[in-house]
Amino acid sequence: MNGPCPRIPRHVAVVMDGNGRWAESRGLPRAAGHRAGIDALRRCVNAASAAGVAALTVFAFSSENWRRPEREVRLLMALMGRALRRESRRLAEHRIAVRVVGDREALSPVLCRAIAAAESQPIESPRMVLHVAFNYGGRWDILQAAQSLARAQPDPTGWTEEAMAQHLSMSDLPEVDLLIRTGGEYRISNFVLWQAAYAELLFLPTLWPDFSESSFAEALEMYAQRERRFGKTSAQVQAGAVA
Repeated sequence: MNGPCPRIPRHVAVVMDGNGRWAESRGLPRAAGHRAGIDALRRCVNAASAAGVAALTVFAFSSENWRRPEREVRLLMALMGRALRRESRRLAEHRIAVRVVGDREALSPVLCRAIAAAESQPIESPRMVLHVAFNYGGRWDILQAAQSLARAQPDPTGWTEEAMAQHLSMSDLPEVDLLIRTGGEYRISNFVLWQAAYAELLFLPTLWPDFSESSFAEALEMYAQRERRFGKTSAQVQAGAVA
């Protein structure tokens, strides 16, 4: 990227797709693709932090992934715990806070302890927040937010979008500005359904283990070229920019 990107998204969300196909194309077991995907995530985190992104949310394990073979699910659980234990201190040293969002009831006590340890790393003035969506689904997020709001405010006549947003699992973050999906698929797969209402969508053919710092920089370049209207006309957007 030539010079700093003029428009940096505050919140980037990523569907990290293509680990299995990457491994299979090389005659390797799917586990090798998932391990290579952790390296790609490390590159993505470094690139996002260096670019000045405030929040990065990655889809690590969806609520639908339980349908995968049991052996692969166990591997993904183990990789998650190992990555948290290995990376959390390094991330904290770089002032990157880790938060894990999703339904933890089905997770093992060992993994829950690893999550708690990663989230409790002391960081003064984080430069970026890394949200790892694990056992997460956008529909689950909206449902649990509605249930939480109903407990707090039983009379639904006073409900608003703003009130609902305060009960979502990522209520502390700005809405998603840029959603990237690798792997050549053109869907968001039940990810950040509420938060990505006005996100710019970018679908890349790159398989996730091949995602690099330059891939992220190119994504920011493409985002900078988009005109974000939020329901306005182009003329209204330009008038607001001038004002």
